[in-house]
Amino acid sequence: MELKEVIDALNELCEDPSLPKNIRHKIINMIKELKGDCDNSLKVNKCLAELDDISSDINIPTFIRTQIWGVASMLEKLG
Repeated sequence: MELKEVIDALNELCEDPSLPKNIRHKIINMIKELKGDCDNSLKVNKCLAELDDISSDINIPTFIRTQIWGVASMLEKLG
């Protein structure tokens, strides 16, 4: 599992028209964070915390929440 695969999964998630704009903005920021120069474990932990926050949002559709959990699982394998 590589960071690029996680970024690709997040990009795919952003393209979903049913994704609320505030969640899309958070995911775009996560992608920027993952592409940054920080330590990988720091990036992974920040993104996992953000994904946990996003997944508890009651406004997102169930299938999007499932995709978010999948991305979080991918990140946990990297961490």
